[in-house]
Amino acid sequence: MGTGHLQIDLDALVANWKALDAASGAQVETAATVKADGYGLGVGKVARALSRAGVNRFFIAVAEEGAAMREALGPSPEIFVYSGHMPGDSDMIGDLHLTPMLNSIEQLTRHFEALPGHPFGVQLDSGMNRLGLEPAEWAAARPIVEAQGPVLLQSHLACADEPDSEMNRAQLQQFIEMTEGMNTPRSIAATGGILLGPDYHLEMTRPGIGLYGGAPFDDAHPVAHLSLPVIQTRDVEPGEPVGYGCTWTAEEPTRVATVSGGYADGIIRAMGNKAVLFDGDVPCPLVGRVSMDLLTIDITHLDHVPSHLDLLCEHQTVDDIADVAGTIGYEILTSLGARYARRYSGGQG
Repeated sequence: MGTGHLQIDLDALVANWKALDAASGAQVETAATVKADGYGLGVGKVARALSRAGVNRFFIAVAEEGAAMREALGPSPEIFVYSGHMPGDSDMIGDLHLTPMLNSIEQLTRHFEALPGHPFGVQLDSGMNRLGLEPAEWAAARPIVEAQGPVLLQSHLACADEPDSEMNRAQLQQFIEMTEGMNTPRSIAATGGILLGPDYHLEMTRPGIGLYGGAPFDDAHPVAHLSLPVIQTRDVEPGEPVGYGCTWTAEEPTRVATVSGGYADGIIRAMGNKAVLFDGDVPCPLVGRVSMDLLTIDITHLDHVPSHLDLLCEHQTVDDIADVAGTIGYEILTSLGARYARRYSGGQG
């Protein structure tokens, strides 16, 4: 085949959820965040595997993602929408039985008027200054909200992947103060928050990146494995350049493999002249720029021409690649392109 093969290990995904679930007490519910098409791995397969493993509540980014979720899961699991109740969302929220996390006075008003009695949660801003009601707004709105019966109160940590950051404790304290005296379940911990310890677990956690094999969950099993086919090889003489812009020039006789894959497939252009691909356990340097559809790889040290080379494998995680590209594992995962032949294994319960 002319496209890369993206193998997605649903057993590893489930094992990661179970490990993060076990990190908190039995009284804490562990939900799952599956926004952005299950972090780029296919929300239908991902959500079904997690549901079979015991996940009853899921989080998505926007209401439009709810249709694929309902198709995958049916009517039973609760699906929370981080962006809340946006203009034009009322029919989707109502018809798909979504639970918006309301983020502002405007959203509270819209929801109560358009869908009276429909379940909702509220997001509170504990210091990240992104989404949610600020403390003064919440103080004014709280009596009205309490009377309507929210099903969840949520906030989000800005520095959960930095365990020593004072911001974590400050946000937790702010959130606890804002919700004091309420019987509504609370959630502030995603993957990083879970790893900060039991003080942050409250009544619900909602891991995301850790489910898919990413940092800061260092014990995560890798979920995505990516192999790219070799299209052609050539011998390059000393002094000859390779690729756009001639950013790499051979210093000695070099065998170069041209591989199917590029920035159209989510292989970040900043990896040029830095990344490695693997033939089994042997690293092979990427030489020259990443172009839209092709990579050029130095295979001089191999005693054979491989049929494919691996970018994501047991020797190289999404975070290893992210470090090379100057980004984070989230971007690597969610950028994985639609051209890959996707194959799933495991996840049957």
